[in-house]
Amino acid sequence: MDKGSAVRDMFDKIARRYDLANSVMTGGTDALWRKQAVASLALPIDARVLDLCCGTGALTRELARAAQDGHVVGIDFSENMLAVARTHDKPRNITYERADALSLPFADRTFDAAAMAFSMRNVTDIAACLREITRVLKPGRLFVNLEVGKPDNGLLRRAFYAYFYGVIPFVGGLVGGDRAAYRYLPQSLINFPDARTLATLFKENGFGHVRCVPLFGGVANLHLGATEGARASAIVPQYATSST
Repeated sequence: MDKGSAVRDMFDKIARRYDLANSVMTGGTDALWRKQAVASLALPIDARVLDLCCGTGALTRELARAAQDGHVVGIDFSENMLAVARTHDKPRNITYERADALSLPFADRTFDAAAMAFSMRNVTDIAACLREITRVLKPGRLFVNLEVGKPDNGLLRRAFYAYFYGVIPFVGGLVGGDRAAYRYLPQSLINFPDARTLATLFKENGFGHVRCVPLFGGVANLHLGATEGARASAIVPQYATSST
């Protein structure tokens, strides 16, 4: 079985208790970070937005509340995750579709913005995923990626790693009901690019303007990328290229 299929099967297994496990493991901080990710997009009220690897729809619903006269499409390759997403009371302006982030079933320049949360490290080809996102975004529009990180500060990094690799597998397995899945999820960070390298990947794969915003000292990061285009000139002063 290839990695993509194995990851899909894993998420299918943990879908039912995924939200509860996340809330317990982060003390609710993940919800606050999602709100910050949505705020960083400064969405027009009528925006058409894509939420990639949407899982149970936590970020999708936040995006829909911000673009209340627009429309949000949440895509995921796990049917069980989407089934849970559809059980939530949701704004009228959400559609969920089963799709692969590496081969999006949308025409070029379809969306006004795009977002992804806590999923990029599970993607088998990050560069290809970024190119697909730039393809479906209109010129000069924003993509925000929220992901756990590798803090620069040595003390914070050791403390975070102790929790992430030591406590998360136990708590996640206990609450989420699948110890193997919650051993994999922390391990998926090991080979994931650090914040600077991920910013470089953004630049190399279609985003002309990139910024990284560390959260809680880099325990998580927001990466914002703007595609090239006329509207990017209005975004640059706020989301200019910067070091991480």
